[in-house]
Amino acid sequence: MTRKHWIAAVLALLVSGAAQAAGEMLHKECAACHKLDGAAVQTLKEAFAKKGADLSYAGNKYREEWLVSWLQKPTRIRPAGMYYADHVKRGPKSDEVDPATLQDHVAISKEDATAIAAELMKLRPHDDLIAKEKIEPGTIDRQMGEMTFDKFWGCMACHEIEPGYGGLSGPEVYTAGQRLQPEFIASFIRNPQAWEPKTWMPNKNVSEGAIQKLVRYLELLAKENGNGQ
Repeated sequence: MTRKHWIAAVLALLVSGAAQAAGEMLHKECAACHKLDGAAVQTLKEAFAKKGADLSYAGNKYREEWLVSWLQKPTRIRPAGMYYADHVKRGPKSDEVDPATLQDHVAISKEDATAIAAELMKLRPHDDLIAKEKIEPGTIDRQMGEMTFDKFWGCMACHEIEPGYGGLSGPEVYTAGQRLQPEFIASFIRNPQAWEPKTWMPNKNVSEGAIQKLVRYLELLAKENGNGQ
C-alpha cells in the first residue's frame, strides 16, 4: 500500500468512526426529545407530548451550515416551547411566556456539531415533496412582505418577525431564511399536514404567487437581522 493510499484509508476510518459516534449520540441523547425516524405523529396526544422538533426529515428541512453553528450555541426558536399551553401564564397583557418552565438546549463542540449535522442531513424521507418546489428568483420589499405575511395571511398571529414582535405559539421566523431550505419553506406553507399530520400550522391554501412572496420575505428578514447567507 502506498503512503497516499494508507492516508486515505486512515481518513476513511476516522470519518467512519465519527459518523458512527454521531449516530450513537443522536439515538442515545437527541432521541430523548426528538423524533428521528418512523411514522409521523398521528394523534393530538402525541403532538402535545413533543419535547423537541421532529428531526426525521431534517435533511429536507435545515441548512447544514446553520445546524453546525446552532448546535454549538443554541438559541430559542420557539419562544413558548413546543406546546404553547405548557409554557404560558396569565399576565397584565393576557398570556405571557413563563421562562421557569422552559429548558435550554444543550450546547456541543464544533466537532460533534459537524458530525451530527452530517448525520441529520441524511434524513430525507420527503425528497419527493422537495422536488415539486421551484423557487422563482426575485426580491420583495419589507412593506409588501409584511403585508403578505401579516395582513393577507395572518401568519404573525403565531410567529415573531423580530424579537418580541409577533405571536408566540409558533417558531420565530426572523431566522427562518437562514436555518431552513427555501424549498422546504414553500412546501410546508403549501401543505403543512403532508409533513406533519398533526401540526397546528393550518393549511390556508396559499396561492403559488403568495408562497413565492413569503419565501422571499423570510429570506429578507434573515438578511435584515444579520442572518442571511
